[in-house]
Amino acid sequence: MDAEFVAQSGAQTALKNQGIYSGMLGALLIASAFLPAGQVKVLAQLGLALFVLIVGIFGGLTATKKFFLVQALPAAITIALGLLAY
Repeated sequence: MDAEFVAQSGAQTALKNQGIYSGMLGALLIASAFLPAGQVKVLAQLGLALFVLIVGIFGGLTATKKFFLVQALPAAITIALGLLAY
């Protein structure tokens, strides 16, 4: 992104929103690692991965196709592997 775009008020808000989203998602994923092993842990982690998948698909449809590759695909692989292990 160029500096002129980032300086815009709307871009600032969007970037802050993205930062909060990423930070909270990361915190929840880390917190889920400390849940006791079992069904609750697996379901919590799969739920978070499903959230990432949905947001990645939405981003791919509305922002840039790159979201399909960098966000939706890893989430889909995580869900598939999680279901196989479950």
